[in-house]
Formats: sequence, C-alpha cells, structure tokens
Amino acid sequence: MGKTATPSVAQQTFADELNALLDVLPPTIRQWLEEQPDLDELLEVVLDLGRMPEARFMKRTIRLEGVQVEEYDIQYVADRIGQFGKDNRAGIPRTLHRISAIRNRQGKIVGLTCRVGRAVFGTIDIIHDIIASGRNVLLLGKPGVGKTTRLREVARVLADEYDKRVIVVDTSNEIGGDGDIPHPGIGFARRMQVPEPSLQHAVMIEAVENHMPEVIIIDEIGTELEAYAARTIAERGVQLIGTAHGTTLENLLMNPTLSDLVGGVQTVTLSDEEARRRGTQKTVLERKAPPTFDVVIEILDFHRLAIHHDVAQTVDRMLRGIPPRPEIRVQTDHGYEVVQRSDLPSRFAPQAREPEPIAEPTPPRTVAVVGGETKRTPTRIFAYGVSRSRLEKALRELRVPAYTARDVSDADAMVVLHATFQRRPPKVREALQRNIPIAIVRSNTYAQLLNAVRELFHKPQPDESAEERALREAEEGVEYVLATAEPYELSPQNSYLRRLQHQLIEKYRLLSESVGEEPYRRVRILPIYTDAPRED
Repeated sequence: MGKTATPSVAQQTFADELNALLDVLPPTIRQWLEEQPDLDELLEVVLDLGRMPEARFMKRTIRLEGVQVEEYDIQYVADRIGQFGKDNRAGIPRTLHRISAIRNRQGKIVGLTCRVGRAVFGTIDIIHDIIASGRNVLLLGKPGVGKTTRLREVARVLADEYDKRVIVVDTSNEIGGDGDIPHPGIGFARRMQVPEPSLQHAVMIEAVENHMPEVIIIDEIGTELEAYAARTIAERGVQLIGTAHGTTLENLLMNPTLSDLVGGVQTVTLSDEEARRRGTQKTVLERKAPPTFDVVIEILDFHRLAIHHDVAQTVDRMLRGIPPRPEIRVQTDHGYEVVQRSDLPSRFAPQAREPEPIAEPTPPRTVAVVGGETKRTPTRIFAYGVSRSRLEKALRELRVPAYTARDVSDADAMVVLHATFQRRPPKVREALQRNIPIAIVRSNTYAQLLNAVRELFHKPQPDESAEERALREAEEGVEYVLATAEPYELSPQNSYLRRLQHQLIEKYRLLSESVGEEPYRRVRILPIYTDAPRED
C-alpha cells in the first residue's frame, strides 16, 4: 500500500519545481516574481510581444509596469524548454509546468502562457469512495478548476494504494509532465504519450489492446472518435476515468459530438395510445444507448462538487423534463460534507425491491426491528445494502451517540434493505446469530433511514398529522418508482388519505390504484404515465 507524502515533503517538491519554471523566465521577470509575497499561489505567467508581463495568482493579477516583452524575451524562454508539439504546447522535463505558444500567421511565436503545474495530494478525498468503486467516472468543469490535478491524483491513488494496473493516456504531457520519465505525481501508474492530439483515440485503443490495464485515465475527450474509443474501452470492462469539454451534464447531453458519453439522444415517434398514456406529444426525445460513464462529477469550484451517481437514470429524467438534482459535496478541513443529497438512488447500489407479501391482518411497516436486547443501546451500526452517508447524516440529525461500523463483526446493530434481508446473506445470518438489533427498511431513502435510527434508539416520532405522514410516504414511493421503474405499495389508509395520495401521485404524472379490502386497502403506484385522475 502506498503512503501519501507528508505536507512538508510535498511543499519542498513544489518549491523545487517552481524554481524550475522561474529558471526559464528572463532574469528581470524572475526577480520581479520572487519579490511577490504570495509566490506559492502563482497560477501562470503571460508574456505577449509588446505588452507588459502579467502574473496571475489565485486572488489577484499584477503587471510589471514600465517593461515590455521583446522578441529576445520570448526566445529566451523557448530555448530553455522542450519542443513545442502540434498543439503548441511544451513543458519542462520532470515537472508539471506547461508552456503554451501563440503564433502569428507566419508561425512565429508572439506570445507565451507559462502555467504552473502542481501535484496536490488529497484532492480526491472528497470522491475517494466513487473512484474506488470501479465505476467509470467523467469529470466536468470550466478551465482552471482542477480537473487535471484530480486526474493525476486519481492515477497515483489507484496505482499505489489499490495496486491496480493504471495507464495514463497523456496527450499534452499535462498529467505526467514533460520528458520521457513521468512525474512522481502519478505514482506507479504508467504513461503513454500521444504524438499529436488527432491520434489520441488510437493511443487509447492501443493502451487496452497492448498493455492489459485495469484503469485508463484520459484528459480532455473532445472528438467523436475519442468518444467512440471511450465506449469501446468501457465495453471491454476497463475502468475509465476522464474529463471532457463541458461544464454540466445538461450541455454535454446537448453536444452532438460528445452526447454518446452519457448515452446520446434520439427522436422517437410514439403511437397515439402511448402518447396519451404518457401525456406527451407523439414525438419525444429518449436516451439512445447505455452511457459510457456511470458517474458524472461537475466541479463547481475548488471545494464544491455536484455528483450525478446514476447517469442513465438522470438523463432519462432530464429528457422527460425533470431537472436533475445531484448530490452536492463540500470539502471541509476534516473530509467533506454532503449539503444536498441526490433524489435519485444509484442503480449500482443494492436497490432492488422484491415483491413483499402483505398479510391482511397486519398492515405493513416501513421500518421493522428484529432481534436485540431492549436494554442495550447500540453504538456501532453496520449499514448493509443502504447508503452509509445517509445513515451517518441521520445519526447526526438525531444526535444519537453512535457511529457506523465497517463490518458486521464490529457492530452491535444493523440497518439492512428488506430485499437483502429476505435473501439471508452471510452477514445477515451472522447478525441474527449474534442477536443484535436489525432495522429493516423497505427502500434506501433518507426518510426511511431516519426512521430506522429512531426505532433503534427508541426516539419518539416528531409531531406529524396523519395527512402529513400519508403524503410523506407517497412522496417516498414516487421517488422509488421514478428511480427504479417498479411498482410501489403504500401503507393502508382510509379513503380520505388515499385520495390525497392519489392526487399527489397524479402531480408527478404517474398512475396509481387502490388495492386490497378495508381496513387494509392501500395505494399502489405504477411506473406508467397518465394525465387522467384516478378515482379511489
């Protein structure tokens, strides 16, 4: 297992590399930069012929008054760096700095952008669980928000800490640095350089066919051929982590060149009956194929991310006119905090809900607790088949003295999905044998997990009317049906409350019906769209 570099080592490494960039700058400009108190926050230096040198820091931009960039200044830099490629980019060997050239119509260099490269440790702590899951992940964001920096750290973590065969397809030597020997920032990951940008897709395929990687990392997917190569890689079972041109999932979906990365869009003509049932026009937009990337992460800024955990279901909802509601994570000093949870459970988590037979004499319960000693208060709870982060949020909200356990052997309580409990896997059998309390929830929603914690700790329910409880349960059912396209039955209610539930479900253009006999008559939500109101 690899070890993360200590801050002092990382700072020393960066200081040495920053000196390497300063060494290629004209002496006057270097001396001017070294006088700045926030030199460690330098982002890039801009040298344009006939203009004042410009230095851009994280919080400010300054110019060297009274000095103009001359031709010999630009030539001074060009003579001390590597060769410019066809993409007009060059670098300094064994560093992550990038120098980009602006040329005139005759091909002469008239401007340089000298961008500081940093290998920053800990940048993927906020998405470590997603990267380690083995799913294909696409990073989106405007230039300068840290996409490439995160890719570099992803390569190091997967190669060093998870001992995976990682190959970085490095088009402009921006991930692994310039020169034949890659920068230590990518750890033990291997790097394949690309002769010119137009051949990036070919090198991607070559990496899979020749070197048997478990993970491929690619920066700036921007052409149809690269999108096709990415799909080919994903279909071969190789984990793919990359970035693409775009800032949000919505504009990526509308990009005809890259929309295939998230499944693509096609126009479908419905029959008259189907159009009436859906309540739409006869011509609608639908997703064309499974998405290449399972997860899309929008980098809002250096410390905030919007995560679409299930791209397929999110795209389907967007095409139906339902705006996406991604999970929002914010970096903190001690990890990260989820400030907005996604309203769409991931299809990769064990969400399947088996048909649940309902005994007529006893109404079904949302949360049931089996086993356990009533006198003992649990302090370590194992989440099995449900979201651990949601369970931790419920513990915080109810202010109970407990935390989540990593294994059932370390736990003195369990929260488990009903479908998982029914199969009696080894961990459930172990919990039953140990006679620890088991809270069984019907779905992996935050409200259900909150109720499970209340049951385990005998916390009283908040003051809530019968109407509020019935409508809250109906909203949970709608969320489940929209996410899984499977029917969902609610708890038995009287005719008045069932009518309220039908009306709420109708607002989501879903079909509902009442089933069973009084006093156990209940509402069933169906994954069928309609404009007709349902009578009880």
